[in-house]
Amino acid sequence: MATENLLELDNLKRRFGSGDAKILRALKLLSKSKSADGQSLIRFHETLLFFRAYPQSARVLHQVENILKSFGKRVLQLRESGEDLTPLDDPEVSGLTGTSVTSNFSYRIVRWLVEKYPRQVSIDWDSFTEEDRFGAQMPRFLPLLEEDALVEAHVPYREWLDEARGRVNELGWIIARFESLSLLPARYPDEPGLRTSLPYEVTAEAYDSLKLNVTWKFSNRASRTAMKLPVRKVFFHRQPLIQRREISLATELASPEIKVARISRAAGEKILDMARETSAVRYRELHGFTYGDASRVLKAHLGRGVDIFVMGVPPQHRLPLRAYHAALIFKNGVPVAYFEGLSIFERMESGFNLYYTFRDGETAWIFARVLRLMNQLLGVTVFSIDPYQVGHKNEEGIESGAFWFYRKLGFRPVRPSLLKLAQSEERRMAADSMHRTPARTLRKLAAGHMLFEMTGARSGKWDRFLVRNIGLAVQRRMAHKFAGEAHKMRRHSNEVVACLLGLKPEDWREAEQAVFESQAIVLAMIPDIDGWNSTERKNAASILEAKARGNEARYLRLMQKHARLREAVIKLGS
Repeated sequence: MATENLLELDNLKRRFGSGDAKILRALKLLSKSKSADGQSLIRFHETLLFFRAYPQSARVLHQVENILKSFGKRVLQLRESGEDLTPLDDPEVSGLTGTSVTSNFSYRIVRWLVEKYPRQVSIDWDSFTEEDRFGAQMPRFLPLLEEDALVEAHVPYREWLDEARGRVNELGWIIARFESLSLLPARYPDEPGLRTSLPYEVTAEAYDSLKLNVTWKFSNRASRTAMKLPVRKVFFHRQPLIQRREISLATELASPEIKVARISRAAGEKILDMARETSAVRYRELHGFTYGDASRVLKAHLGRGVDIFVMGVPPQHRLPLRAYHAALIFKNGVPVAYFEGLSIFERMESGFNLYYTFRDGETAWIFARVLRLMNQLLGVTVFSIDPYQVGHKNEEGIESGAFWFYRKLGFRPVRPSLLKLAQSEERRMAADSMHRTPARTLRKLAAGHMLFEMTGARSGKWDRFLVRNIGLAVQRRMAHKFAGEAHKMRRHSNEVVACLLGLKPEDWREAEQAVFESQAIVLAMIPDIDGWNSTERKNAASILEAKARGNEARYLRLMQKHARLREAVIKLGS
Protein backbone atom coordinates (compact mmCIF):
# COMPACT_ATOMS: atom_id res chain seq x y z
CA MET A 1 0.00 0.00 0.00
CA ALA A 2 1.55 3.30 -1.13
CA THR A 3 2.40 5.44 1.90
CA GLU A 4 1.92 8.65 -0.08
CA ASN A 5 -1.63 7.67 -1.02
CA LEU A 6 -2.48 6.93 2.61
CA LEU A 7 -0.96 10.24 3.66
CA GLU A 8 -2.93 12.10 1.01
CA LEU A 9 -6.21 10.50 2.09
CA ASP A 10 -5.47 11.27 5.73
CA ASN A 11 -4.72 14.92 4.92
CA LEU A 12 -7.97 15.25 2.99
CA LYS A 13 -9.84 14.78 6.30
CA ARG A 14 -8.83 18.33 7.13
CA ARG A 15 -9.67 19.90 3.75
CA PHE A 16 -13.45 19.67 3.54
CA GLY A 17 -15.19 21.91 1.04
CA SER A 18 -12.73 21.35 -1.80
CA GLY A 19 -14.86 18.74 -3.58
CA ASP A 20 -14.65 14.97 -3.53
CA ALA A 21 -12.59 14.28 -6.66
CA LYS A 22 -9.30 13.92 -4.79
CA ILE A 23 -10.86 11.72 -2.14
CA LEU A 24 -12.40 9.43 -4.75
CA ARG A 25 -9.10 9.16 -6.62
CA ALA A 26 -7.17 8.28 -3.45
CA LEU A 27 -9.82 5.74 -2.44
CA LYS A 28 -9.71 4.10 -5.86
CA LEU A 29 -5.93 3.71 -5.76
CA LEU A 30 -5.93 2.38 -2.20
CA SER A 31 -8.78 -0.05 -2.82
CA LYS A 32 -6.63 -1.91 -5.34
CA SER A 33 -3.53 -2.16 -3.18
CA LYS A 34 -2.66 -4.53 -0.34
CA SER A 35 -1.75 -3.39 3.16
CA ALA A 36 1.95 -3.78 3.82
CA ASP A 37 1.63 -4.28 7.58
CA GLY A 38 -0.65 -3.88 10.57
CA GLN A 39 0.10 -0.18 11.03
CA SER A 40 -0.82 0.75 7.46
CA LEU A 41 -3.97 -1.38 7.68
CA ILE A 42 -5.03 0.48 10.85
CA ARG A 43 -4.34 3.87 9.31
CA PHE A 44 -6.41 3.01 6.25
CA HIS A 45 -9.23 1.56 8.36
CA GLU A 46 -9.48 4.56 10.70
CA THR A 47 -9.45 7.05 7.82
CA LEU A 48 -12.24 5.13 6.11
CA LEU A 49 -14.33 5.17 9.29
CA PHE A 50 -13.84 8.92 9.54
CA PHE A 51 -15.14 9.42 6.00
CA ARG A 52 -18.05 7.09 6.76
CA ALA A 53 -19.05 9.42 9.60
CA TYR A 54 -18.14 12.63 7.73
CA PRO A 55 -18.77 11.87 4.02
CA GLN A 56 -18.45 14.65 1.47
CA SER A 57 -20.83 13.02 -1.00
CA ALA A 58 -22.88 9.91 -1.71
CA ARG A 59 -20.13 8.68 -4.05
CA VAL A 60 -17.50 8.94 -1.31
CA LEU A 61 -19.74 7.10 1.17
CA HIS A 62 -20.49 4.34 -1.35
CA GLN A 63 -16.80 3.84 -2.10
CA VAL A 64 -15.90 3.81 1.60
CA GLU A 65 -18.58 1.22 2.40
CA ASN A 66 -17.36 -1.05 -0.41
CA ILE A 67 -13.74 -0.93 0.77
CA LEU A 68 -14.69 -1.60 4.39
CA LYS A 69 -16.39 -4.82 3.25
CA SER A 70 -12.96 -6.08 2.16
CA PHE A 71 -11.29 -5.67 5.55
CA GLY A 72 -11.98 -9.19 6.79
CA LYS A 73 -10.03 -10.47 3.80
CA ARG A 74 -7.28 -7.89 4.34
CA VAL A 75 -6.79 -8.95 7.96
CA LEU A 76 -6.69 -12.62 6.93
CA GLN A 77 -4.11 -11.94 4.21
CA LEU A 78 -1.79 -10.21 6.68
CA ARG A 79 -2.23 -12.99 9.23
CA GLU A 80 -1.45 -15.69 6.64
CA SER A 81 1.61 -13.79 5.45
CA GLY A 82 3.03 -13.84 8.97
CA GLU A 83 2.83 -10.08 9.54
CA ASP A 84 2.80 -8.78 13.12
CA LEU A 85 -0.84 -7.94 13.95
CA THR A 86 -0.30 -6.90 17.56
CA PRO A 87 -0.82 -3.20 16.64
CA LEU A 88 -4.46 -4.14 15.97
CA ASP A 89 -4.86 -4.96 19.69
CA ASP A 90 -4.25 -1.36 20.82
CA PRO A 91 -7.40 -0.15 22.66
CA GLU A 92 -7.54 2.99 20.52
CA VAL A 93 -7.91 0.99 17.30
CA SER A 94 -9.01 -2.51 18.35
CA GLY A 95 -12.25 -3.94 17.04
CA LEU A 96 -11.42 -4.57 13.36
CA THR A 97 -13.39 -7.30 11.69
CA GLY A 98 -11.54 -10.63 11.72
CA THR A 99 -9.88 -9.95 15.08
CA SER A 100 -10.76 -10.53 18.74
CA VAL A 101 -10.35 -8.94 22.16
CA THR A 102 -9.23 -10.59 25.38
CA SER A 103 -9.96 -8.87 28.68
CA ASN A 104 -10.89 -9.41 32.31
CA PHE A 105 -14.49 -8.32 31.70
CA SER A 106 -16.87 -7.88 34.63
CA TYR A 107 -19.44 -10.50 35.60
CA ARG A 108 -22.28 -8.47 34.11
CA ILE A 109 -20.57 -8.11 30.74
CA VAL A 110 -19.52 -11.77 30.62
CA ARG A 111 -23.12 -12.77 31.37
CA TRP A 112 -24.23 -10.55 28.49
CA LEU A 113 -21.58 -11.99 26.13
CA VAL A 114 -22.53 -15.56 27.01
CA GLU A 115 -26.19 -14.75 26.41
CA LYS A 116 -25.68 -12.88 23.12
CA TYR A 117 -22.61 -14.60 21.66
CA PRO A 118 -22.24 -18.03 23.30
CA ARG A 119 -20.15 -19.50 20.46
CA GLN A 120 -17.81 -16.54 20.21
CA VAL A 121 -16.54 -16.36 23.80
CA SER A 122 -14.02 -18.55 25.59
CA ILE A 123 -11.60 -18.50 28.51
CA ASP A 124 -8.02 -17.53 27.71
CA TRP A 125 -6.27 -20.26 29.67
CA ASP A 126 -2.84 -19.13 28.50
CA SER A 127 -3.15 -16.06 30.73
CA PHE A 128 -4.70 -17.94 33.66
CA THR A 129 -2.65 -17.14 36.79
CA GLU A 130 -5.11 -16.92 39.69
CA GLU A 131 -5.10 -20.61 40.61
CA ASP A 132 -5.61 -19.94 44.32
CA ARG A 133 -8.73 -17.87 43.65
CA PHE A 134 -10.09 -20.51 41.29
CA GLY A 135 -9.44 -23.20 43.90
CA ALA A 136 -11.26 -21.15 46.54
CA GLN A 137 -14.40 -20.45 44.51
CA MET A 138 -14.97 -23.51 42.34
CA PRO A 139 -15.41 -26.29 44.97
CA ARG A 140 -19.00 -25.10 45.39
CA PHE A 141 -19.56 -26.25 41.79
CA LEU A 142 -17.02 -29.08 41.43
CA PRO A 143 -17.54 -31.72 44.17
CA LEU A 144 -14.33 -33.03 45.81
CA LEU A 145 -12.18 -30.35 44.16
CA GLU A 146 -10.93 -29.49 47.67
CA GLU A 147 -9.19 -32.86 47.76
CA ASP A 148 -6.95 -31.60 44.98
CA ALA A 149 -6.98 -27.82 45.37
CA LEU A 150 -6.20 -27.56 49.10
CA VAL A 151 -3.09 -29.74 49.16
CA GLU A 152 -1.74 -30.30 45.67
CA ALA A 153 0.42 -28.09 43.47
CA HIS A 154 -0.39 -27.46 39.81
CA VAL A 155 -3.99 -28.65 39.97
CA PRO A 156 -5.33 -29.38 36.44
CA TYR A 157 -8.38 -27.14 36.88
CA ARG A 158 -9.27 -27.23 33.22
CA GLU A 159 -9.44 -31.03 33.33
CA TRP A 160 -11.82 -30.87 36.31
CA LEU A 161 -13.92 -28.35 34.46
CA ASP A 162 -13.96 -30.35 31.22
CA GLU A 163 -15.20 -33.46 33.01
CA ALA A 164 -17.99 -31.52 34.72
CA ARG A 165 -19.29 -29.46 31.83
CA GLY A 166 -19.63 -32.25 29.28
CA ARG A 167 -20.35 -30.67 25.90
CA VAL A 168 -21.46 -27.31 27.29
CA ASN A 169 -19.30 -24.24 26.57
CA GLU A 170 -16.95 -23.93 29.54
CA LEU A 171 -17.56 -20.22 30.09
CA GLY A 172 -21.31 -20.68 29.72
CA TRP A 173 -21.20 -23.52 32.24
CA ILE A 174 -19.34 -21.37 34.79
CA ILE A 175 -21.73 -18.45 34.37
CA ALA A 176 -24.74 -20.75 34.73
CA ARG A 177 -23.28 -22.11 37.98
CA PHE A 178 -22.85 -18.63 39.42
CA GLU A 179 -26.39 -17.79 38.35
CA SER A 180 -27.62 -20.80 40.36
CA LEU A 181 -25.92 -19.81 43.62
CA SER A 182 -29.24 -18.95 45.25
CA LEU A 183 -30.18 -22.66 45.20
CA LEU A 184 -26.98 -23.98 46.76
CA PRO A 185 -26.36 -24.73 50.45
CA ALA A 186 -24.50 -21.96 52.25
CA ARG A 187 -20.80 -22.64 52.76
CA TYR A 188 -20.40 -20.31 55.71
CA PRO A 189 -20.97 -21.33 59.36
CA ASP A 190 -23.09 -18.28 60.15
CA GLU A 191 -25.46 -18.94 57.25
CA PRO A 192 -26.82 -22.50 57.75
CA GLY A 193 -29.29 -24.26 55.51
CA LEU A 194 -30.50 -23.35 52.05
CA ARG A 195 -30.22 -19.74 50.97
CA THR A 196 -33.37 -18.15 49.62
CA SER A 197 -31.38 -15.55 47.68
CA LEU A 198 -27.86 -14.32 47.15
CA PRO A 199 -27.34 -10.62 46.46
CA TYR A 200 -26.22 -9.85 42.93
CA GLU A 201 -23.19 -7.97 44.25
CA VAL A 202 -21.98 -11.06 46.16
CA THR A 203 -22.34 -13.27 43.09
CA ALA A 204 -20.56 -10.71 40.92
CA GLU A 205 -17.72 -10.35 43.41
CA ALA A 206 -17.31 -14.13 43.62
CA TYR A 207 -17.02 -14.44 39.84
CA ASP A 208 -14.80 -11.37 39.48
CA SER A 209 -12.39 -12.79 42.06
CA LEU A 210 -11.52 -15.55 39.55
CA LYS A 211 -9.96 -12.86 37.30
CA LEU A 212 -10.63 -14.92 34.19
CA ASN A 213 -9.53 -13.35 30.92
CA VAL A 214 -12.24 -13.87 28.34
CA THR A 215 -11.65 -13.86 24.58
CA TRP A 216 -14.43 -12.55 22.36
CA LYS A 217 -14.03 -13.42 18.67
CA PHE A 218 -16.72 -11.00 17.60
CA SER A 219 -18.65 -11.23 14.38
CA ASN A 220 -18.29 -8.74 11.58
CA ARG A 221 -21.55 -7.08 12.64
CA ALA A 222 -20.21 -6.37 16.13
CA SER A 223 -16.85 -5.07 14.83
CA ARG A 224 -16.06 -1.39 14.50
CA THR A 225 -15.61 -2.05 10.79
CA ALA A 226 -19.32 -2.77 10.30
CA MET A 227 -20.94 -1.21 13.37
CA LYS A 228 -23.48 1.34 12.20
CA LEU A 229 -27.10 2.30 12.77
CA PRO A 230 -29.37 2.68 9.74
CA VAL A 231 -30.09 6.36 9.00
CA ARG A 232 -32.90 7.88 7.00
CA LYS A 233 -30.90 10.82 5.70
CA VAL A 234 -27.13 11.18 5.52
CA PHE A 235 -25.62 14.58 6.29
CA PHE A 236 -22.97 15.29 3.65
CA HIS A 237 -20.16 17.73 4.48
CA ARG A 238 -19.71 19.88 1.43
CA GLN A 239 -18.41 22.80 3.49
CA PRO A 240 -15.46 22.99 5.91
CA LEU A 241 -16.05 21.35 9.30
CA ILE A 242 -16.99 23.52 12.28
CA GLN A 243 -13.85 24.42 14.23
CA ARG A 244 -13.55 24.95 17.98
CA ARG A 245 -12.86 28.67 17.54
CA GLU A 246 -16.29 29.02 15.92
CA ILE A 247 -18.13 27.63 18.95
CA SER A 248 -19.58 29.77 21.72
CA LEU A 249 -20.64 27.45 24.50
CA ALA A 250 -22.79 30.16 26.06
CA THR A 251 -24.62 30.65 22.74
CA GLU A 252 -25.19 26.92 22.28
CA LEU A 253 -26.51 26.55 25.82
CA ALA A 254 -29.01 29.35 25.13
CA SER A 255 -30.17 27.83 21.83
CA PRO A 256 -33.75 26.52 21.25
CA GLU A 257 -34.84 23.26 22.82
CA ILE A 258 -33.85 20.00 21.15
CA LYS A 259 -36.64 17.61 20.20
CA VAL A 260 -36.50 14.46 22.35
CA ALA A 261 -38.41 11.18 22.07
CA ARG A 262 -38.52 8.13 24.32
CA ILE A 263 -37.90 4.92 22.39
CA SER A 264 -39.45 1.52 23.06
CA ARG A 265 -37.89 -0.96 25.46
CA ALA A 266 -36.99 -3.26 22.54
CA ALA A 267 -35.26 -0.39 20.73
CA GLY A 268 -33.55 0.56 23.98
CA GLU A 269 -32.17 -2.97 24.34
CA LYS A 270 -30.69 -2.77 20.84
CA ILE A 271 -29.00 0.55 21.62
CA LEU A 272 -27.60 -0.81 24.87
CA ASP A 273 -26.30 -3.88 23.05
CA MET A 274 -24.50 -1.65 20.57
CA ALA A 275 -23.18 0.53 23.41
CA ARG A 276 -21.73 -2.55 25.13
CA GLU A 277 -20.30 -3.82 21.86
CA THR A 278 -18.60 -0.56 20.93
CA SER A 279 -17.09 -0.43 24.42
CA ALA A 280 -16.10 -4.10 24.73
CA VAL A 281 -14.24 -4.21 21.41
CA ARG A 282 -12.17 -1.31 22.83
CA TYR A 283 -11.58 -3.21 26.13
CA ARG A 284 -13.84 -0.74 27.93
CA GLU A 285 -16.91 -0.84 30.14
CA LEU A 286 -19.12 2.08 31.11
CA HIS A 287 -21.46 1.83 34.09
CA GLY A 288 -24.39 3.29 32.17
CA PHE A 289 -23.96 0.87 29.28
CA THR A 290 -23.32 -2.18 31.46
CA TYR A 291 -26.35 -1.54 33.68
CA GLY A 292 -28.42 0.78 31.49
CA ASP A 293 -32.19 0.89 31.89
CA ALA A 294 -33.60 -0.12 28.49
CA SER A 295 -37.06 1.11 29.46
CA ARG A 296 -35.85 4.72 29.80
CA VAL A 297 -33.76 5.50 26.72
CA LEU A 298 -34.24 8.89 25.08
CA LYS A 299 -33.29 9.77 21.52
CA ALA A 300 -32.48 13.27 20.26
CA HIS A 301 -31.24 14.61 16.94
CA LEU A 302 -28.59 17.27 17.58
CA GLY A 303 -28.27 18.33 13.94
CA ARG A 304 -25.64 17.79 11.21
CA GLY A 305 -26.21 14.02 11.19
CA VAL A 306 -25.64 13.60 14.94
CA ASP A 307 -28.02 11.46 17.02
CA ILE A 308 -27.69 10.80 20.73
CA PHE A 309 -29.25 8.14 22.95
CA VAL A 310 -29.41 8.98 26.67
CA MET A 311 -30.00 6.35 29.34
CA GLY A 312 -30.15 6.15 33.11
CA VAL A 313 -29.79 3.13 35.40
CA PRO A 314 -32.39 1.31 37.56
CA PRO A 315 -32.47 1.87 41.36
CA GLN A 316 -30.27 -1.14 42.22
CA HIS A 317 -27.40 0.31 40.19
CA ARG A 318 -27.75 4.00 41.03
CA LEU A 319 -25.10 6.04 42.80
CA PRO A 320 -25.92 6.92 46.41
CA LEU A 321 -26.07 10.71 45.90
CA ARG A 322 -25.46 11.78 42.32
CA ALA A 323 -27.86 11.14 39.46
CA TYR A 324 -26.23 9.08 36.73
CA HIS A 325 -26.80 9.42 32.97
CA ALA A 326 -24.84 8.04 30.04
CA ALA A 327 -25.14 8.65 26.32
CA LEU A 328 -23.94 7.05 23.10
CA ILE A 329 -23.43 9.50 20.24
CA PHE A 330 -23.69 8.65 16.53
CA LYS A 331 -22.62 10.60 13.47
CA ASN A 332 -24.45 9.46 10.35
CA GLY A 333 -25.12 6.18 12.15
CA VAL A 334 -21.49 5.63 13.22
CA PRO A 335 -20.81 5.53 17.00
CA VAL A 336 -18.27 8.32 17.50
CA ALA A 337 -18.37 9.21 21.21
CA TYR A 338 -19.89 8.57 24.61
CA PHE A 339 -20.84 10.89 27.45
CA GLU A 340 -21.20 10.34 31.18
CA GLY A 341 -22.95 12.84 33.47
CA LEU A 342 -22.89 12.70 37.28
CA SER A 343 -25.25 15.34 38.69
CA ILE A 344 -26.21 16.76 42.05
CA PHE A 345 -28.55 19.75 42.19
CA GLU A 346 -27.55 21.96 39.22
CA ARG A 347 -23.95 20.71 39.04
CA MET A 348 -22.95 18.02 36.53
CA GLU A 349 -19.56 16.34 36.32
CA SER A 350 -19.19 15.89 32.59
CA GLY A 351 -17.17 13.09 31.02
CA PHE A 352 -16.95 13.38 27.23
CA ASN A 353 -14.93 10.88 25.24
CA LEU A 354 -14.67 11.18 21.49
CA TYR A 355 -13.26 7.98 20.05
CA TYR A 356 -9.73 8.35 18.73
CA THR A 357 -10.75 7.85 15.09
CA PHE A 358 -13.02 10.90 14.99
CA ARG A 359 -10.96 13.55 16.77
CA ASP A 360 -10.49 15.55 13.57
CA GLY A 361 -14.26 15.98 13.39
CA GLU A 362 -16.58 18.59 14.86
CA THR A 363 -15.68 17.76 18.46
CA ALA A 364 -16.38 21.11 20.11
CA TRP A 365 -19.74 21.52 18.38
CA ILE A 366 -20.87 18.02 19.39
CA PHE A 367 -19.76 18.59 22.99
CA ALA A 368 -21.62 21.89 23.17
CA ARG A 369 -24.80 20.30 21.81
CA VAL A 370 -24.57 17.47 24.33
CA LEU A 371 -24.31 19.95 27.21
CA ARG A 372 -27.31 21.83 25.82
CA LEU A 373 -29.31 18.60 25.88
CA MET A 374 -28.22 17.81 29.45
CA ASN A 375 -29.26 21.29 30.54
CA GLN A 376 -32.64 20.80 28.85
CA LEU A 377 -33.30 17.32 30.25
CA LEU A 378 -31.92 17.73 33.76
CA GLY A 379 -31.84 21.45 34.53
CA VAL A 380 -28.08 21.41 35.19
CA THR A 381 -26.37 24.79 34.75
CA VAL A 382 -22.87 24.21 36.19
CA PHE A 383 -20.62 21.82 34.30
CA SER A 384 -17.51 20.37 35.94
CA ILE A 385 -14.56 18.66 34.27
CA ASP A 386 -12.59 16.14 36.32
CA PRO A 387 -8.78 16.57 36.39
CA TYR A 388 -8.34 13.21 34.64
CA GLN A 389 -10.21 14.53 31.61
CA VAL A 390 -7.65 17.30 31.16
CA GLY A 391 -4.57 15.18 31.77
CA HIS A 392 -4.13 14.40 35.46
CA LYS A 393 -2.49 10.94 35.44
CA ASN A 394 -3.62 10.74 31.81
CA GLU A 395 -0.85 11.30 29.29
CA GLU A 396 -3.29 11.07 26.40
CA GLY A 397 -4.98 14.21 27.78
CA ILE A 398 -1.62 15.95 28.00
CA GLU A 399 -0.65 15.01 24.44
CA SER A 400 -3.97 16.19 23.03
CA GLY A 401 -3.89 19.49 24.94
CA ALA A 402 -7.27 18.70 26.53
CA PHE A 403 -6.92 21.56 29.03
CA TRP A 404 -6.98 24.13 26.25
CA PHE A 405 -9.92 22.43 24.54
CA TYR A 406 -12.06 23.14 27.60
CA ARG A 407 -10.42 26.45 28.49
CA LYS A 408 -11.10 27.93 25.05
CA LEU A 409 -14.74 26.89 25.38
CA GLY A 410 -14.98 29.00 28.55
CA PHE A 411 -14.19 26.59 31.39
CA ARG A 412 -12.08 28.00 34.23
CA PRO A 413 -9.81 26.27 36.74
CA VAL A 414 -11.38 26.48 40.19
CA ARG A 415 -8.06 26.68 42.02
CA PRO A 416 -6.86 30.32 42.05
CA SER A 417 -3.23 29.27 41.49
CA LEU A 418 -4.16 27.26 38.38
CA LEU A 419 -6.32 30.07 37.02
CA LYS A 420 -3.38 32.45 37.46
CA LEU A 421 -1.09 29.99 35.63
CA ALA A 422 -3.60 29.61 32.79
CA GLN A 423 -3.90 33.39 32.39
CA SER A 424 -0.12 33.67 32.30
CA GLU A 425 0.02 31.10 29.49
CA GLU A 426 -2.73 32.94 27.64
CA ARG A 427 -0.71 36.15 27.73
CA ARG A 428 2.30 34.29 26.32
CA MET A 429 0.23 32.84 23.49
CA ALA A 430 -1.23 36.26 22.71
CA ALA A 431 2.26 37.74 22.50
CA ASP A 432 3.73 34.83 20.51
CA SER A 433 1.49 32.88 18.12
CA MET A 434 4.11 30.11 17.97
CA HIS A 435 4.14 29.51 21.73
CA ARG A 436 3.05 26.04 22.81
CA THR A 437 2.40 25.14 26.44
CA PRO A 438 5.07 22.67 27.66
CA ALA A 439 3.88 19.27 28.86
CA ARG A 440 5.12 19.97 32.39
CA THR A 441 2.92 23.09 32.53
CA LEU A 442 -0.06 21.17 31.18
CA ARG A 443 0.41 18.62 33.96
CA LYS A 444 0.27 21.43 36.53
CA LEU A 445 -2.86 22.87 34.91
CA ALA A 446 -4.51 19.44 34.98
CA ALA A 447 -4.20 19.15 38.76
CA GLY A 448 -7.63 20.62 39.52
CA HIS A 449 -11.25 20.72 38.36
CA MET A 450 -12.58 23.12 35.74
CA LEU A 451 -16.07 24.67 35.77
CA PHE A 452 -18.39 26.35 33.30
CA GLU A 453 -21.31 28.26 34.79
CA MET A 454 -24.25 29.23 32.64
CA THR A 455 -25.62 32.74 32.80
CA GLY A 456 -27.64 33.05 35.98
CA ALA A 457 -25.75 30.35 37.89
CA ARG A 458 -24.29 31.47 41.22
CA SER A 459 -20.62 31.95 40.38
CA GLY A 460 -18.11 30.26 42.65
CA LYS A 461 -20.65 28.43 44.79
CA TRP A 462 -19.46 24.98 43.64
CA ASP A 463 -15.74 25.77 43.36
CA ARG A 464 -14.61 23.81 46.43
CA PHE A 465 -17.25 21.07 46.24
CA LEU A 466 -16.31 17.41 45.83
CA VAL A 467 -18.82 14.64 46.51
CA ARG A 468 -15.89 12.68 47.97
CA ASN A 469 -15.75 15.23 50.80
CA ILE A 470 -19.24 14.18 51.86
CA GLY A 471 -18.15 10.54 51.91
CA LEU A 472 -15.13 11.37 54.04
CA ALA A 473 -17.29 13.39 56.45
CA VAL A 474 -19.56 10.33 56.79
CA GLN A 475 -16.55 8.19 57.71
CA ARG A 476 -15.46 10.68 60.38
CA ARG A 477 -18.95 10.73 61.87
CA MET A 478 -19.07 6.93 61.87
CA ALA A 479 -15.71 6.75 63.67
CA HIS A 480 -16.52 9.37 66.30
CA LYS A 481 -20.20 8.69 67.07
CA PHE A 482 -20.70 5.03 66.19
CA ALA A 483 -17.34 3.43 67.07
CA GLY A 484 -16.71 2.67 63.40
CA GLU A 485 -19.82 0.48 63.10
CA ALA A 486 -21.55 1.18 59.79
CA HIS A 487 -24.71 -0.78 60.65
CA LYS A 488 -25.24 1.29 63.80
CA MET A 489 -24.90 4.54 61.88
CA ARG A 490 -27.24 3.31 59.13
CA ARG A 491 -29.90 2.21 61.60
CA HIS A 492 -29.75 5.49 63.55
CA SER A 493 -29.84 7.61 60.38
CA ASN A 494 -32.74 5.61 58.93
CA GLU A 495 -34.82 6.03 62.06
CA VAL A 496 -34.13 9.76 62.41
CA VAL A 497 -34.74 10.67 58.77
CA ALA A 498 -37.75 8.41 58.26
CA CYS A 499 -39.39 9.95 61.34
CA LEU A 500 -38.57 13.55 60.34
CA LEU A 501 -39.80 13.11 56.75
CA GLY A 502 -42.74 10.82 57.48
CA LEU A 503 -41.51 7.99 55.28
CA LYS A 504 -41.82 4.21 55.65
CA PRO A 505 -38.85 2.79 53.71
CA GLU A 506 -39.46 -0.65 55.25
CA ASP A 507 -42.34 -0.97 52.78
CA TRP A 508 -40.03 -0.31 49.83
CA ARG A 509 -38.16 -2.84 47.72
CA GLU A 510 -34.68 -3.91 48.80
CA ALA A 511 -32.85 -1.85 46.14
CA GLU A 512 -34.97 1.19 47.00
CA GLN A 513 -34.22 0.79 50.70
CA ALA A 514 -30.48 0.77 49.93
CA VAL A 515 -30.81 4.11 48.13
CA PHE A 516 -32.81 5.52 51.05
CA GLU A 517 -30.14 4.41 53.54
CA SER A 518 -27.37 6.24 51.67
CA GLN A 519 -29.46 9.41 51.43
CA ALA A 520 -30.47 9.17 55.09
CA ILE A 521 -26.84 9.00 56.23
CA VAL A 522 -26.20 12.38 54.62
CA LEU A 523 -29.45 14.04 55.70
CA ALA A 524 -28.82 12.95 59.29
CA MET A 525 -25.59 14.99 59.23
CA ILE A 526 -27.41 18.28 58.55
CA PRO A 527 -27.32 20.10 61.92
CA ASP A 528 -30.60 22.01 61.60
CA ILE A 529 -32.71 19.47 59.71
CA ASP A 530 -35.06 19.09 62.67
CA GLY A 531 -35.78 22.81 62.33
CA TRP A 532 -37.03 22.55 58.73
CA ASN A 533 -40.63 23.56 58.19
CA SER A 534 -43.28 21.14 56.97
CA THR A 535 -42.92 22.15 53.31
CA GLU A 536 -39.16 21.66 53.38
CA ARG A 537 -39.56 18.23 54.97
CA LYS A 538 -42.27 17.21 52.50
CA ASN A 539 -40.08 18.29 49.55
CA ALA A 540 -37.10 16.42 50.98
CA ALA A 541 -39.26 13.29 51.22
CA SER A 542 -40.25 13.68 47.56
CA ILE A 543 -36.57 13.98 46.63
CA LEU A 544 -35.69 10.72 48.41
CA GLU A 545 -38.62 8.89 46.83
CA ALA A 546 -37.66 10.13 43.34
CA LYS A 547 -34.08 8.92 43.82
CA ALA A 548 -35.04 5.53 45.21
CA ARG A 549 -38.21 4.74 43.32
CA GLY A 550 -38.63 7.08 40.37
CA ASN A 551 -36.83 8.98 37.66
CA GLU A 552 -33.46 10.56 38.43
CA ALA A 553 -34.26 13.50 36.18
CA ARG A 554 -37.18 14.30 38.50
CA TYR A 555 -34.85 13.77 41.47
CA LEU A 556 -32.58 16.52 40.17
CA ARG A 557 -35.40 18.90 39.35
CA LEU A 558 -36.79 18.53 42.87
CA MET A 559 -33.35 19.04 44.41
CA GLN A 560 -32.85 22.24 42.46
CA LYS A 561 -35.96 23.70 44.13
CA HIS A 562 -34.83 22.89 47.70
CA ALA A 563 -32.61 25.83 48.64
CA ARG A 564 -32.00 24.77 52.22
CA LEU A 565 -30.95 21.23 51.29
CA ARG A 566 -28.74 22.61 48.53
CA GLU A 567 -26.86 24.92 50.89
CA ALA A 568 -26.38 22.14 53.45
CA VAL A 569 -25.02 19.67 50.88
CA ILE A 570 -22.66 22.23 49.35
CA LYS A 571 -21.32 22.99 52.83
CA LEU A 572 -20.80 19.28 53.57
CA GLY A 573 -18.98 18.78 50.26
CA SER A 574 -16.80 21.87 50.49
